[in-house]
Amino acid sequence: MFGQIFNNMPPVVKNLLIINVLFFLATIVMQNQEIFLIQELGMHYIDSPIFKPYQIATHFFMHADLFHIFFNMFALVVFGSHLERQWGPKRFLMFYFITAIGATFLHTLVQGIEIYRITDTFFPVMNDVSLTQADYVKVTTLLYTPSVGASGAVYGLIMAFAMLFPNTQFQLLFPPIPIKAKWLAVGLGVLALYQGFKNAEGDSVAHFAHLGGMLFGFIMIKLWQRNRNQFY
Repeated sequence: MFGQIFNNMPPVVKNLLIINVLFFLATIVMQNQEIFLIQELGMHYIDSPIFKPYQIATHFFMHADLFHIFFNMFALVVFGSHLERQWGPKRFLMFYFITAIGATFLHTLVQGIEIYRITDTFFPVMNDVSLTQADYVKVTTLLYTPSVGASGAVYGLIMAFAMLFPNTQFQLLFPPIPIKAKWLAVGLGVLALYQGFKNAEGDSVAHFAHLGGMLFGFIMIKLWQRNRNQFY
């Protein structure tokens, strides 16, 4: 059954799935050698001492754990396959990368605002004696905690699917209820917004990256709908 599903996937979705799984396996193997790819390839704040420009492209192929990659790849296959068949591989790949980078942009902007709120600058000096111990810990966490995962792009795909096929019905697993695509997108967006502003202690999920993916996905669909005669 899984072989048949895999063989029926459109090419871009299939290759994205393979790449993500390979990165995840490499993360596990290298971690056993005490080489931590999440720190190296995950996205850090642009003023972090361990930020590298290539992290903008590599971080959305990295995942923190099995549940993280399973959810993202499951959503990629379910929503992405329909969209790639609708748009074709070139437009689908462009949409995927733009929403992924858009998610990174919003997440980084929110990080910068939080750092500015604490230090009065977007580019803090960590030996600033005016920082309290609590503020120092917050800023250090923002600078050194990597953002990983394809969730921004995946949320963009969910938004696009909901805009193009709003009344398509899905059966959720938790809770086990049917829901239309448009309400699924609204629910996920509201939940991400609430959790982002709640900013619960110990919550390492990049909720604003999810919102960024949905926002850029919404903008792209609207732009494409305004100019139906132009492919790109």
